[in-house]
Amino acid sequence: MFIDSAKIKIKAGDGGNGAVSFRREKYVAAGGPDGGDGGRGGNIVFQVDDNLSTLADFRYKRKYTAGRGGDGRGNRCSGRKAEDLVVKVPRGTLLKDAATGRLIADLSGDEPQVIAKGGRGGWGNSHFATPTRQVPRFAKPGTPGEEMEILMELKLLADVGLVGFPNVGKSTLISVVSEAKPNIANYHFTTLTPVLGVVRLGEGRSFVMADIPGLIEGAGDGAGLGHQFLRHVERCRLLVHVVDVSGSEGRDPKEDFRIINQELEKFDPELAKRPMLVAGNKCDLAEDGQVEEFRRFVEEQGYEFFPIMAAIAYQVEPLMNRISEKLAKLPPILRFEPEPEPLPPAEELGRRQVTVTPQDGVFVVEADWLLPVLRSINFDDYESLQYFQRVLIQTGVIDALREAGVQEGDTVSLYDLEFDFME
Repeated sequence: MFIDSAKIKIKAGDGGNGAVSFRREKYVAAGGPDGGDGGRGGNIVFQVDDNLSTLADFRYKRKYTAGRGGDGRGNRCSGRKAEDLVVKVPRGTLLKDAATGRLIADLSGDEPQVIAKGGRGGWGNSHFATPTRQVPRFAKPGTPGEEMEILMELKLLADVGLVGFPNVGKSTLISVVSEAKPNIANYHFTTLTPVLGVVRLGEGRSFVMADIPGLIEGAGDGAGLGHQFLRHVERCRLLVHVVDVSGSEGRDPKEDFRIINQELEKFDPELAKRPMLVAGNKCDLAEDGQVEEFRRFVEEQGYEFFPIMAAIAYQVEPLMNRISEKLAKLPPILRFEPEPEPLPPAEELGRRQVTVTPQDGVFVVEADWLLPVLRSINFDDYESLQYFQRVLIQTGVIDALREAGVQEGDTVSLYDLEFDFME
């Protein structure tokens, strides 16, 4: 079954907790704190697998959770780092945040991508020893891993897309120019899923062609399976519009041509600007003058026209050669750029729930809502650091610290961040 969309939940592993431990060894006086750090939680990593062609696996398994990092131990032993969870998807899969629709990643290349980061391990009490705090009896817990709901969409990677009404000969054409084996029969919607085929014209000359299932009027608005099929045309560098020039099913080929172009534009205006060649199929069934009349109609609109008979491969070779020539001058297959996660203005965050706990002179701040902000801050960038300072003021973190009795120079611990409080 061809499935090209799915929704799943992913949860990266939580970080392990730091340990509270003290060195107890014969002949070693005042061994001091030796609690180790917790291990990092596992990431959720997405990797392209060319052995996969659909998202069918994600129809049955909808939740993916990475392992938790190990807790720290005594003798400064750190906890075990959890293994990353690798999720394999077909090439051309888009990942979007289900809550906002933001594009997170376009999995078209070979490099794995970390989509949800595991939580950092908490510090053991050995980190908190100072000349004035020699026996710290606390450690930091690990931070939670990122979790989100993901929308997955598969958009095929093909150089050329065959579009047109049902039963005009698209499947026949791809079957005679490539090794693809689509279903071919004399009725509508024989092809219910996109079919890919590699067209080889000689050494160093090849391209990938996609047979897009037949479109109908209203496809741009979702009629039939319109959106599901049109999704796979978006990446194509070149479109080949296949038309039954004979009107063998009682339709007007000019009207067919107009309707399909209109549906492409309705779905995505950029598709209407995509380079296009027109293939007039079933020329053997056309009446005298019908092919030439349609040729003039197409060329008046600025398109190149190729009369063919796909069933017997008549005049198919000139069309394939022209496709190859056009592709050599076109940019590579479209890849979508991920969208950065927007940060709300600090003034709009409002007052939030904050817990401040003094522990042996360290003021430990707990506020789960701050974790996404912390992950997005670049502390080496001055403007990013200023934004973080405004967040602490606007959300009430600074006021909560003052109420807890913090003084200038005291240590503030905010998950995996530690800093001195300055007025």
